[in-house]
Amino acid sequence: MMKFIESRLVPCLVKVGDNVILVAVRNGITLTLPFIISGSIFLIIANLPIPGWTEYLGQFGKALNVPVLVTFGIIGLISAMGISYNLAKHYKLDGLTCCAITVAVFLMAQLNDDYTLNVDNLGAAGLFSAIILSILTVYIIRFFIGHKIYIRLPDNVPPAVLQSFVSVIPAIVCLALVWFVRVILHFDINAFFTLILSPLVIGLGTLPGMLILVFLISLLWCCGIHGTNVLSGITAPIFLKFIVENTQAYLSHQPIPHIFAEGFYNFFICTGGSGATMGLVLAMMMSKSRYYKSLGRMSFAPSLFCINEPVIFGVPMVFNPLMMLPLIITPMLLCTLSYFLMTYNIIGRPVLQIPWTMPPLLNGYFATGGNIPAALWSGVMIIISTIIYYPFFRLMEKKQLVLEGSASSVNAAQVSAGQRINAGN
Repeated sequence: MMKFIESRLVPCLVKVGDNVILVAVRNGITLTLPFIISGSIFLIIANLPIPGWTEYLGQFGKALNVPVLVTFGIIGLISAMGISYNLAKHYKLDGLTCCAITVAVFLMAQLNDDYTLNVDNLGAAGLFSAIILSILTVYIIRFFIGHKIYIRLPDNVPPAVLQSFVSVIPAIVCLALVWFVRVILHFDINAFFTLILSPLVIGLGTLPGMLILVFLISLLWCCGIHGTNVLSGITAPIFLKFIVENTQAYLSHQPIPHIFAEGFYNFFICTGGSGATMGLVLAMMMSKSRYYKSLGRMSFAPSLFCINEPVIFGVPMVFNPLMMLPLIITPMLLCTLSYFLMTYNIIGRPVLQIPWTMPPLLNGYFATGGNIPAALWSGVMIIISTIIYYPFFRLMEKKQLVLEGSASSVNAAQVSAGQRINAGN
């Protein structure tokens, strides 16, 4: 089984994660984080869970929501810019030119039938068309530049002017193509791309789909590969779309539509990092083994901020058959429990995007817009993680104690022999 995973499954998943397009999507989507987090801060201030706070703010509360509407309302546009820039950088094209053409193409695709801009599609609703159009635009530009199909000017022309003329023909082709499809054919590009990707969206919006994702991420970590980074090129746009829709619903005081939004994996599955290893860290801190106690103390602070590479590679968890089982079972169990708690409205759902390094208790509280049961559940997850990891850790600890005991005996024997030699001299 391990041989199959190592030789067949993992290389396939890594190849997917290293795909040029998926890497550009993953890196491009991260450009939205400063805007989403900034908007979330204003949203938190406007909706503090304090009795009478909203009434106290009055009309100023609406003013505080303006940055939220702006930042969340252009997620699609920002993503298009980020993806096109990263893909252009990979192919050594002019990033600014590709961004500018992508923005024009994306905006044209969001026109209504009366040729006015549908601003609603600049946000999460236009995210999928932003991804596809930015990729197509860069590849069209790359084709023309690669085949030297562009306007040539004398060498003494300033570089900025030269670059502008180089981009004229690719820009005309990109705009003409989208104009023909959207305006002449009256084909709704945005709706089409949303429909094409809907099976993936639906799949990741279900518990079975999420469990498969968690299993694959954990399996990659078992092999020493950053599973979240490998698969985020596929999942990040979907979870980003979900969290934006959740935020908009929260802002409008409507029921929160999604459970598996951005933040669910970090805050309601992975307490202490991927694999939910906070429980293992606590077990190591109480260990009789000098090595594990030292490792646990060293790993505690990073784990509080969802960084667990010291645990993964220090225990080690990588290619460790004994620890593979809890590394996979723990996050899958927490995913299932969190899902049902949110389904039955026992704890709140993610509505705000906050930094993934937010410590336990605080992360559940702020991610759900001040839901105290969610914060308490964040603490309970640590207890569950400890209970699952502890028996496996005890087996590993016994082996380590034997090794440390043997090493101590050897050292003692060496010291005794040295003392006898010195006494004889």
